[in-house]
Amino acid sequence: MPLFDYRAKDQDGSNIEGVVEAPSDQAALDELTERSLIPFFLQERSEKSVWQFSLKFLNRVRTRDLVIFSRQLAVMVSATVPLVQSLRILIKQTQNDNLKIIVSEVADEVEGGAKLSGALAKYPDIFSSFFVNMVRSGETSGRLDETLNYLADEAEKNYDLMNKIKGAMTYPAFIVGGLAVVGFVMMTFVIPKLTDILLETSTELPISTKILIATSGFLQKFWWLLIIFMIALAVTARLSTRQGPGRLFWHKLQLRLPIFGNILQRIYLVRFTRSLASLMLGGVPLTRGLEVVAGVVGNEVYRDLIVRTIHEVEEGNSISTLFLESSAVPAMVSQMLVVGEKTGRLEEILNRLGNFYGREVENNVQGLVTLIEPMIMVILGLAVGVMVAAIILPIYQSIGNV
Repeated sequence: MPLFDYRAKDQDGSNIEGVVEAPSDQAALDELTERSLIPFFLQERSEKSVWQFSLKFLNRVRTRDLVIFSRQLAVMVSATVPLVQSLRILIKQTQNDNLKIIVSEVADEVEGGAKLSGALAKYPDIFSSFFVNMVRSGETSGRLDETLNYLADEAEKNYDLMNKIKGAMTYPAFIVGGLAVVGFVMMTFVIPKLTDILLETSTELPISTKILIATSGFLQKFWWLLIIFMIALAVTARLSTRQGPGRLFWHKLQLRLPIFGNILQRIYLVRFTRSLASLMLGGVPLTRGLEVVAGVVGNEVYRDLIVRTIHEVEEGNSISTLFLESSAVPAMVSQMLVVGEKTGRLEEILNRLGNFYGREVENNVQGLVTLIEPMIMVILGLAVGVMVAAIILPIYQSIGNV
């Protein structure tokens, strides 16, 4: 059904803008009139153009946008500003165009009598099941402002953690990318000119020099084939790991990777513990909380473990039963879950575990960066040494034969 952008005046004479879904422009006008709005601008949106898709990609909703949205909405709700009016104000304050459209549609839904959580649930790509369930718990308990503030705090924690990881890996990624570019230029432009001189001599070339010449010749003639192969490999890997056995195999492999597996394991544990603690503190039942967390943890190994744990809890068993048996869960986590259940402070224990593993991730990433820098230098030295030796050695041999 077509979407129409509109600008109108409400009963108080204030200008509002938003999006309405209707089969025709007349139907859109009728719907706006039913909402007691006086439209003075109405235009059908064309969503099929490449330009629209490009704008949507460039303006995709980021974690920081949701943090600001949650924080501002919490401030207005706590100041007793009506929810619909708060959302209308946020439409003007939101910088991201995609989020602005979504907030406008959510405001229309709420104005029509829907609950905020129900309206947000219609946009699962933007508002996760965790976010929606937390909002629903806030509506039920009458503490929506506190819940929104809590969501903003948790989103900020996750945002800061992922930013630290990305920032720490930027330098190594930049160095590796630079080395790849320099290596490609050397092999396709510099090395051929040097090896042409060597080929003109009658000296028997070492095996390292022959390999270097063959590699350089291949890259010169078939560099496009290498690019196609790399793209095909990336697409195949992406498609095979999106679902099914391939996805499970890849996620198992992630946890077994040297150094990186340890960091990834802690990231998944942070998501599990923080998310479940937040849901339980918001009054969400344990089994429902586990269902939500299974969808946001981001790893099939842990998702399978959580799904099986739901069945255990429904049968009256402890949440820690399967965790104690799993090799993917550190013994400390399992034992702390046991303590939390026995003392009735499971939410507090989960929160402490989330904070602990969050600090562990930061320390491990920083240590990894410190380790990667000298490793890159050693690998660079070896690569340059092999390349130089492959060129210099035959030159020395030809001089010795003179």
